[in-house]
Amino acid sequence: MLRTSNAFGGFSVNDVPAAMKFYSDVLGLKVSEDHGIMTLHLSNGATVIAYPKENHEPASFTILNFPVPDVDKTVAELAARGVKFERYDTGDIKTDAKGIMRGNGPTIAWFRDPAGNILSVIDENGTM
Repeated sequence: MLRTSNAFGGFSVNDVPAAMKFYSDVLGLKVSEDHGIMTLHLSNGATVIAYPKENHEPASFTILNFPVPDVDKTVAELAARGVKFERYDTGDIKTDAKGIMRGNGPTIAWFRDPAGNILSVIDENGTM
């Protein structure tokens, strides 16, 4: 029944203009805004919306994964643009000094958007 629907995902933010600046200027994504809602236009043709929510609470899980050919290079480039990578040392999730987890699944590094939502860059060869 929904097989032909052009489904899309969404998440909340507490400040749409700040989100638009981060996703466009820092991450280099194409963004647009209509009626106060930001749309991310992803390279695969998919779209994701970010809507304002007064009592926004950051997602406690990864909302977007960006497959990249070189996680180390991407982390260095994003860090140079002011992105702070998460550091984890719990259970199976352990990151190095750069914030990169290696050797436990695909190489991956997590970071947050201005609203506190979790994003990642992940080795494109280790993803589905």
